[in-house]
Amino acid sequence: MSKGLQLRCPQTAAEWQAYYQLRWQVLRAPWQQPLGSEQDELEAQSVHLMLVAENGDIAAVGRLHQLDAYTAQVRYMAVADAWQGQGAGGMILQGLEQQAIALGLQAVLLNARDTALKFYLKQGYQVIGSAATQFGIQHHRMQKTLVLAGNIADWTAWCQTLQQTWHDTIPLSAYMQLNIDNFDGYQLQCSAPLAPNINLHHTMFAGSIYTLATLTGWGLLYLQLQSLGLSGAQVLAEANMRYFKPIKTAPQAICRLAEAKGDLTALSKGRKVQQQIRVELHADGELCAEFNGRYAVLPEQ
Repeated sequence: MSKGLQLRCPQTAAEWQAYYQLRWQVLRAPWQQPLGSEQDELEAQSVHLMLVAENGDIAAVGRLHQLDAYTAQVRYMAVADAWQGQGAGGMILQGLEQQAIALGLQAVLLNARDTALKFYLKQGYQVIGSAATQFGIQHHRMQKTLVLAGNIADWTAWCQTLQQTWHDTIPLSAYMQLNIDNFDGYQLQCSAPLAPNINLHHTMFAGSIYTLATLTGWGLLYLQLQSLGLSGAQVLAEANMRYFKPIKTAPQAICRLAEAKGDLTALSKGRKVQQQIRVELHADGELCAEFNGRYAVLPEQ
Protein backbone atom coordinates (compact mmCIF):
# COMPACT_ATOMS: atom_id res chain seq x y z
CA MET A 1 0.00 0.00 0.00
CA SER A 2 1.23 3.49 -0.79
CA LYS A 3 2.74 5.44 2.05
CA GLY A 4 0.26 7.62 3.88
CA LEU A 5 -2.84 5.71 2.78
CA GLN A 6 -4.93 3.71 5.24
CA LEU A 7 -7.48 1.10 4.19
CA ARG A 8 -10.33 0.66 6.65
CA CYS A 9 -14.07 0.74 7.24
CA PRO A 10 -15.83 4.06 7.83
CA GLN A 11 -16.15 4.60 11.58
CA THR A 12 -17.59 7.99 12.51
CA ALA A 13 -20.71 9.73 11.25
CA ALA A 14 -18.49 12.21 9.39
CA GLU A 15 -16.58 9.39 7.69
CA TRP A 16 -19.80 7.68 6.60
CA GLN A 17 -21.03 10.96 5.17
CA ALA A 18 -17.76 11.47 3.26
CA TYR A 19 -17.84 7.84 2.11
CA TYR A 20 -21.31 8.18 0.58
CA GLN A 21 -20.51 11.66 -0.74
CA LEU A 22 -17.64 10.30 -2.83
CA ARG A 23 -19.88 7.53 -4.13
CA TRP A 24 -22.51 10.02 -5.23
CA GLN A 25 -20.00 12.49 -6.62
CA VAL A 26 -18.30 9.91 -8.87
CA LEU A 27 -21.09 7.44 -9.66
CA ARG A 28 -24.31 9.47 -9.65
CA ALA A 29 -23.79 13.26 -9.89
CA PRO A 30 -22.41 13.19 -13.49
CA TRP A 31 -25.77 11.70 -14.58
CA GLN A 32 -27.88 14.18 -12.59
CA GLN A 33 -28.97 11.57 -10.04
CA PRO A 34 -30.14 12.83 -6.62
CA LEU A 35 -28.36 12.37 -3.31
CA GLY A 36 -29.43 9.05 -1.84
CA SER A 37 -29.37 7.26 -5.19
CA GLU A 38 -25.85 6.07 -4.33
CA GLN A 39 -27.27 3.76 -1.63
CA ASP A 40 -29.49 0.66 -1.72
CA GLU A 41 -31.21 -1.80 0.60
CA LEU A 42 -28.05 -3.89 1.15
CA GLU A 43 -25.92 -1.27 2.91
CA ALA A 44 -26.37 -2.75 6.39
CA GLN A 45 -25.49 -6.26 5.16
CA SER A 46 -22.33 -5.25 3.32
CA VAL A 47 -18.63 -4.74 3.95
CA HIS A 48 -17.56 -1.14 3.29
CA LEU A 49 -13.97 -0.01 2.74
CA MET A 50 -12.41 3.37 2.16
CA LEU A 51 -8.86 4.49 1.46
CA VAL A 52 -7.95 7.48 3.62
CA ALA A 53 -5.04 9.86 2.92
CA GLU A 54 -2.87 11.41 5.62
CA ASN A 55 -4.81 14.67 5.44
CA GLY A 56 -8.11 12.84 6.01
CA ASP A 57 -9.31 13.00 2.41
CA ILE A 58 -10.93 9.84 1.07
CA ALA A 59 -9.10 8.59 -2.01
CA ALA A 60 -11.39 5.69 -2.92
CA VAL A 61 -14.32 3.62 -1.68
CA GLY A 62 -15.91 0.28 -2.43
CA ARG A 63 -18.47 -2.21 -1.12
CA LEU A 64 -18.79 -5.99 -0.97
CA HIS A 65 -21.88 -8.05 -0.22
CA GLN A 66 -22.35 -11.80 -0.13
CA LEU A 67 -24.58 -13.32 -2.81
CA ASP A 68 -24.53 -16.97 -1.73
CA ALA A 69 -22.34 -19.53 0.05
CA TYR A 70 -19.60 -19.22 -2.57
CA THR A 71 -19.82 -15.77 -4.17
CA ALA A 72 -19.68 -12.08 -3.31
CA GLN A 73 -20.35 -8.99 -5.41
CA VAL A 74 -18.37 -5.76 -5.51
CA ARG A 75 -20.35 -2.57 -6.09
CA TYR A 76 -19.96 1.19 -5.83
CA MET A 77 -16.23 1.34 -6.61
CA ALA A 78 -15.29 5.02 -6.79
CA VAL A 79 -11.95 6.86 -6.90
CA ALA A 80 -11.61 10.59 -6.22
CA ASP A 81 -10.37 12.64 -9.19
CA ALA A 82 -7.15 13.61 -7.37
CA TRP A 83 -6.27 9.92 -6.91
CA GLN A 84 -7.02 8.63 -10.38
CA GLY A 85 -4.22 6.57 -11.90
CA GLN A 86 -2.31 6.14 -8.62
CA GLY A 87 -3.41 2.61 -7.70
CA ALA A 88 -6.14 3.62 -5.24
CA GLY A 89 -8.81 1.59 -7.02
CA GLY A 90 -6.60 -1.49 -6.99
CA MET A 91 -6.01 -1.13 -3.26
CA ILE A 92 -9.74 -0.95 -2.53
CA LEU A 93 -10.48 -3.91 -4.79
CA GLN A 94 -7.76 -6.07 -3.23
CA GLY A 95 -9.05 -5.15 0.23
CA LEU A 96 -12.57 -6.23 -0.71
CA GLU A 97 -11.24 -9.49 -2.16
CA GLN A 98 -9.45 -10.15 1.13
CA GLN A 99 -12.74 -9.62 2.93
CA ALA A 100 -14.41 -12.17 0.64
CA ILE A 101 -11.65 -14.69 1.37
CA ALA A 102 -12.05 -14.07 5.11
CA LEU A 103 -15.75 -14.91 4.71
CA GLY A 104 -14.80 -18.23 3.11
CA LEU A 105 -16.04 -17.26 -0.36
CA GLN A 106 -14.54 -18.53 -3.60
CA ALA A 107 -15.29 -15.89 -6.24
CA VAL A 108 -16.17 -12.22 -6.73
CA LEU A 109 -18.60 -10.85 -9.30
CA LEU A 110 -19.05 -7.26 -10.46
CA ASN A 111 -20.60 -5.19 -13.24
CA ALA A 112 -18.02 -3.02 -15.00
CA ARG A 113 -18.83 -0.11 -17.28
CA ASP A 114 -17.01 0.08 -20.62
CA THR A 115 -14.54 2.69 -19.38
CA ALA A 116 -13.48 0.49 -16.44
CA LEU A 117 -13.15 -2.76 -18.39
CA LYS A 118 -9.38 -2.44 -18.91
CA PHE A 119 -8.83 -1.78 -15.20
CA TYR A 120 -10.70 -4.91 -14.09
CA LEU A 121 -9.05 -7.09 -16.71
CA LYS A 122 -5.69 -5.94 -15.33
CA GLN A 123 -6.88 -6.89 -11.84
CA GLY A 124 -7.49 -10.47 -12.97
CA TYR A 125 -11.24 -10.36 -13.72
CA GLN A 126 -12.78 -12.08 -16.73
CA VAL A 127 -15.83 -11.08 -18.75
CA ILE A 128 -18.55 -13.72 -18.36
CA GLY A 129 -21.44 -11.90 -20.02
CA SER A 130 -23.34 -8.66 -20.44
CA ALA A 131 -24.88 -6.70 -17.57
CA ALA A 132 -27.76 -4.25 -17.55
CA THR A 133 -27.12 -0.87 -19.14
CA GLN A 134 -27.11 2.01 -16.64
CA PHE A 135 -27.46 5.70 -17.55
CA GLY A 136 -27.02 4.63 -21.16
CA ILE A 137 -23.61 3.05 -20.43
CA GLN A 138 -22.87 -0.54 -21.42
CA HIS A 139 -21.80 -2.76 -18.51
CA HIS A 140 -20.05 -6.14 -18.49
CA ARG A 141 -20.53 -8.97 -16.01
CA MET A 142 -17.09 -9.97 -14.70
CA GLN A 143 -15.77 -12.61 -12.33
CA LYS A 144 -12.57 -13.42 -10.48
CA THR A 145 -11.81 -16.74 -8.82
CA LEU A 146 -10.27 -16.37 -5.37
CA VAL A 147 -9.79 -20.04 -4.52
CA LEU A 148 -8.82 -22.83 -6.89
CA ALA A 149 -11.32 -25.50 -7.76
CA GLY A 150 -10.65 -28.75 -5.95
CA ASN A 151 -10.34 -29.81 -2.32
CA ILE A 152 -7.63 -30.31 0.26
CA ALA A 153 -6.81 -33.80 -1.06
CA ASP A 154 -6.42 -32.41 -4.60
CA TRP A 155 -4.23 -29.51 -3.48
CA THR A 156 -2.03 -31.81 -1.38
CA ALA A 157 -1.52 -34.24 -4.26
CA TRP A 158 -0.71 -31.42 -6.72
CA CYS A 159 1.81 -29.91 -4.29
CA GLN A 160 3.52 -33.26 -3.76
CA THR A 161 3.87 -33.71 -7.51
CA LEU A 162 5.08 -30.13 -7.90
CA GLN A 163 7.79 -30.44 -5.27
CA GLN A 164 8.98 -33.77 -6.67
CA THR A 165 9.07 -32.24 -10.16
CA TRP A 166 11.26 -29.42 -8.88
CA HIS A 167 13.69 -31.75 -7.14
CA ASP A 168 13.86 -34.18 -10.08
CA THR A 169 14.26 -31.64 -12.88
CA ILE A 170 15.92 -28.66 -11.17
CA PRO A 171 18.84 -30.00 -9.07
CA LEU A 172 19.39 -26.58 -7.49
CA SER A 173 15.96 -26.75 -5.83
CA ALA A 174 16.89 -30.04 -4.13
CA TYR A 175 20.26 -28.68 -2.98
CA MET A 176 18.49 -25.58 -1.62
CA GLN A 177 16.05 -27.90 0.20
CA LEU A 178 13.18 -25.88 -1.24
CA ASN A 179 9.95 -27.04 0.37
CA ILE A 180 6.24 -26.38 -0.13
CA ASP A 181 4.94 -25.54 3.33
CA ASN A 182 1.28 -24.94 2.60
CA PHE A 183 -1.34 -24.32 -0.07
CA ASP A 184 -4.96 -23.68 0.91
CA GLY A 185 -6.40 -23.05 -2.55
CA TYR A 186 -5.62 -19.36 -2.24
CA GLN A 187 -2.08 -18.84 -0.91
CA LEU A 188 1.06 -20.82 -1.73
CA GLN A 189 3.84 -20.73 0.86
CA CYS A 190 7.32 -22.13 0.26
CA SER A 191 10.57 -22.03 2.22
CA ALA A 192 14.25 -22.95 2.17
CA PRO A 193 16.59 -23.26 5.17
CA LEU A 194 19.41 -20.78 5.53
CA ALA A 195 22.30 -23.25 5.90
CA PRO A 196 22.58 -24.49 2.27
CA ASN A 197 21.84 -20.99 0.95
CA ILE A 198 24.15 -18.84 3.03
CA ASN A 199 26.72 -16.32 1.75
CA LEU A 200 29.92 -14.96 3.25
CA HIS A 201 27.90 -12.37 5.20
CA HIS A 202 25.91 -15.15 6.92
CA THR A 203 22.72 -14.05 5.18
CA MET A 204 20.83 -15.73 2.35
CA PHE A 205 22.58 -15.70 -1.03
CA ALA A 206 20.77 -13.40 -3.50
CA GLY A 207 20.68 -16.17 -6.10
CA SER A 208 18.87 -18.46 -3.67
CA ILE A 209 16.37 -15.72 -2.85
CA TYR A 210 15.70 -15.22 -6.56
CA THR A 211 15.33 -18.96 -7.17
CA LEU A 212 12.97 -19.41 -4.22
CA ALA A 213 10.77 -16.55 -5.45
CA THR A 214 10.84 -17.67 -9.10
CA LEU A 215 9.85 -21.25 -8.30
CA THR A 216 7.12 -20.18 -5.86
CA GLY A 217 5.51 -18.08 -8.59
CA TRP A 218 6.03 -20.90 -11.09
CA GLY A 219 4.37 -23.23 -8.59
CA LEU A 220 1.25 -21.10 -8.26
CA LEU A 221 0.95 -21.11 -12.05
CA TYR A 222 1.35 -24.90 -12.11
CA LEU A 223 -1.37 -25.34 -9.48
CA GLN A 224 -3.78 -23.20 -11.48
CA LEU A 225 -3.18 -25.30 -14.58
CA GLN A 226 -3.83 -28.47 -12.58
CA SER A 227 -7.11 -27.02 -11.34
CA LEU A 228 -8.16 -26.13 -14.90
CA GLY A 229 -7.11 -29.51 -16.30
CA LEU A 230 -4.56 -27.82 -18.57
CA SER A 231 -0.85 -28.33 -19.22
CA GLY A 232 1.91 -26.64 -21.16
CA ALA A 233 5.53 -25.51 -20.99
CA GLN A 234 5.87 -22.92 -18.24
CA VAL A 235 8.60 -20.33 -18.70
CA LEU A 236 9.60 -17.11 -16.97
CA ALA A 237 9.40 -14.35 -19.59
CA GLU A 238 10.31 -11.29 -17.51
CA ALA A 239 11.06 -10.59 -13.86
CA ASN A 240 11.89 -7.84 -11.40
CA MET A 241 13.37 -8.45 -7.95
CA ARG A 242 13.60 -5.91 -5.16
CA TYR A 243 15.71 -6.62 -2.07
CA PHE A 244 14.73 -4.63 1.01
CA LYS A 245 16.58 -6.26 3.92
CA PRO A 246 19.17 -9.02 4.40
CA ILE A 247 17.61 -12.41 5.14
CA LYS A 248 19.21 -13.79 8.30
CA THR A 249 16.83 -16.67 9.02
CA ALA A 250 14.90 -19.15 6.88
CA PRO A 251 12.52 -17.09 4.72
CA GLN A 252 8.98 -17.84 3.61
CA ALA A 253 7.97 -17.07 0.04
CA ILE A 254 4.28 -16.27 -0.33
CA CYS A 255 2.11 -15.68 -3.40
CA ARG A 256 -1.66 -15.38 -3.62
CA LEU A 257 -4.10 -16.44 -6.28
CA ALA A 258 -6.04 -13.17 -6.03
CA GLU A 259 -2.90 -11.25 -7.06
CA ALA A 260 -2.17 -13.42 -10.12
CA LYS A 261 -3.22 -11.44 -13.20
CA GLY A 262 -3.81 -13.09 -16.54
CA ASP A 263 -6.42 -15.44 -18.02
CA LEU A 264 -5.13 -18.98 -18.61
CA THR A 265 -8.18 -20.51 -20.30
CA ALA A 266 -7.06 -19.72 -23.87
CA LEU A 267 -4.43 -22.44 -23.43
CA SER A 268 -7.22 -24.97 -24.04
CA LYS A 269 -7.52 -23.54 -27.57
CA GLY A 270 -3.83 -24.01 -28.28
CA ARG A 271 -2.84 -20.39 -27.62
CA LYS A 272 0.03 -19.10 -25.50
CA VAL A 273 -1.09 -17.47 -22.26
CA GLN A 274 0.68 -15.19 -19.81
CA GLN A 275 0.26 -14.32 -16.17
CA GLN A 276 1.82 -11.77 -13.84
CA ILE A 277 2.56 -13.17 -10.37
CA ARG A 278 3.84 -11.35 -7.30
CA VAL A 279 5.84 -13.15 -4.59
CA GLU A 280 6.75 -11.77 -1.16
CA LEU A 281 9.68 -13.08 0.89
CA HIS A 282 9.36 -12.69 4.65
CA ALA A 283 11.84 -13.39 7.45
CA ASP A 284 11.64 -12.53 11.14
CA GLY A 285 8.20 -11.06 10.57
CA GLU A 286 9.41 -8.52 7.99
CA LEU A 287 9.10 -8.16 4.23
CA CYS A 288 12.66 -8.63 2.97
CA ALA A 289 12.21 -8.96 -0.79
CA GLU A 290 9.54 -8.76 -3.50
CA PHE A 291 9.49 -10.54 -6.84
CA ASN A 292 7.24 -9.71 -9.80
CA GLY A 293 7.36 -12.17 -12.65
CA ARG A 294 5.63 -12.47 -16.00
CA TYR A 295 5.26 -16.14 -16.83
CA ALA A 296 4.18 -17.66 -20.12
CA VAL A 297 2.65 -21.05 -20.79
CA LEU A 298 3.30 -22.48 -24.25
CA PRO A 299 0.75 -24.99 -25.60
CA GLU A 300 1.90 -28.55 -25.99
CA GLN A 301 2.81 -29.52 -29.53
